[in-house]
Amino acid sequence: MALLTVENLSVTFDTPDGEVEAVKNISFRIDAGECLGIVGESGSGKSQTFMAAMGLLAENGRCSGRVDFDGHDLLDLSAEERNRIRGDQITMIFQDPLTALTPHLRIGDQMAEVLKLHKGLGDAEARAQCLHWLERVQIPEARRRLRQYPHELSGGMRQRVMIAMAMLCGPRLLVADEPTTALDVTVQAEILDLMVKLQKEEGTAIALITHDMGVVARMCDRIEVMRLGEFVESGSAEQIFHSPGHPYTRMLVDAMPRIDEPNKGKPIKPLDPKAETVLRVEDVKVHFPVRLNQGLFGRKVPLKAVDGVSFELRAGETLGVVGESGCGKSTLARAVLKLIPPSMGSVAWLGKPIQDLRHKAMIPFRKDMQIVFQDPLASLDPRMTISQSIAEPLKTFQPGLTGRQRKLKVAEMMEKVGLEQKLINRYPHELSGGQNQRVGIARAMINGPKLVICDEAVSALDVSIQAQVIDLLKELQTEFDLSMIFISHDLAVVREISHRILVLYLGRAVELADRDTIYENALHPYTKSLISAVPVPDPAVEKTRRRIKLPGELPSPLDPGAALRFLPSKLKAGARDYVPRFEQVAPDHWVAEHDPIEDLLKAG
Repeated sequence: MALLTVENLSVTFDTPDGEVEAVKNISFRIDAGECLGIVGESGSGKSQTFMAAMGLLAENGRCSGRVDFDGHDLLDLSAEERNRIRGDQITMIFQDPLTALTPHLRIGDQMAEVLKLHKGLGDAEARAQCLHWLERVQIPEARRRLRQYPHELSGGMRQRVMIAMAMLCGPRLLVADEPTTALDVTVQAEILDLMVKLQKEEGTAIALITHDMGVVARMCDRIEVMRLGEFVESGSAEQIFHSPGHPYTRMLVDAMPRIDEPNKGKPIKPLDPKAETVLRVEDVKVHFPVRLNQGLFGRKVPLKAVDGVSFELRAGETLGVVGESGCGKSTLARAVLKLIPPSMGSVAWLGKPIQDLRHKAMIPFRKDMQIVFQDPLASLDPRMTISQSIAEPLKTFQPGLTGRQRKLKVAEMMEKVGLEQKLINRYPHELSGGQNQRVGIARAMINGPKLVICDEAVSALDVSIQAQVIDLLKELQTEFDLSMIFISHDLAVVREISHRILVLYLGRAVELADRDTIYENALHPYTKSLISAVPVPDPAVEKTRRRIKLPGELPSPLDPGAALRFLPSKLKAGARDYVPRFEQVAPDHWVAEHDPIEDLLKAG
């Protein structure tokens, strides 16, 4: 039975450049108790479809058509009538919970407000209900969380708060707009498991808006594929994934990297076993002093962002660095490039130690060591055209070039990274995210470096753009014999592009091996947990996979015993300062000391 029926819905925005049709005459339904996936790339109209249905369009937006919910056309209701339904029978989880939650209100006050408004509950009863739902979404120390503010919670906890708030009134329809995009893979898996559990227990229908085909494979019964404001294909999850009919749907499915099927795109260049070592990192530590407000004056303790990491990188090799947020991936990259000073340890580039060099002494090395940042729009100067941004490194490292020679080099590099010449005088804000990322890559590559560090360089891109950028990096590596450090929390992408993979946990290496060994014969419990949490874009495969869920939340790096999460036997023996050994178990396979995974799971 249809719970929500949308007929001929259109959404138009008035802009300085004229009318923009965001949604074009679409129709669909959501049945009671089912999960419908709305998939498509950025700008396809997914979010605006449901913003219109919920009455949340921007002031310059207009909509037409019919959105029938329980016999009421939501588009014809008054604001007061819509408010009685919105937040009670239809609720929404927004993409960024930090901006969706009110920053100056405590979590308990925000949640209780929903119950007081829609159910007329008193303070004590509302607070009891809020506590009950925080416990149901498995937030640790739920009673304490009610007194905290949004900024005091992790991203995963804030998302759980949003889900709990959305479920407080027992809604019949839950709209989830990219609910896991910014989350680590293990937190994403927990959130998806939670949503499935609530769907079964409460009978709530879910509209899942996403571009992640792996998430869709895990969650959805039916799928609507959206492109440029229109639905191009509809069908069951099995039909969409196994026999897509529209070229755009096939492209989305094919572009999604699969952790169980590497080399879907261009193959990586085989590594020469005789290649020289270009980078040697030994026992690098980066500690930040943090003041704790304890006692009368407080005290300083070291936050061990990177705590003794060692590895080598050879010419033409890509080392993938994976781990959850806060594990030290980006800090390690910046320490290698001397963008932040290592507290201890050594970094040698082509046999020359660089960890103690001052700023001016490092300049000659910068030509060969470059970085591509996660957010290209934030790392490019908004006042410079893209040609000026790409040419800027040439002025520093090749000052003898004439203006004409620089323009030729910029044009040549733009062609290599797939940027059209007509974009040469555009500014960053006039380009798409994928185009700006290509500008960042062109800027890093313009001087022909020997090492490029990609710090979450594709995490914010649509799957088709992501696949193009990964193939581009592979081509540039082959052409320039480039060494890369590829940092990401997306293990499927890392397997696609890397020769070897380094797994970090709270600033320490827990496993290092070639990409096939890591995924086929992982030995450390943390690595196994990360791999099992990655969704596979295939419903048949995804529904048979077993997830390894480690007990407890990710501990604070300020906790002296945090490094012993996988060695509880040492904690029980009172050895809180013990450092797990990083041991070689095979010719190219290193693993941190740990207790058997069975003991860890039993302890939970």
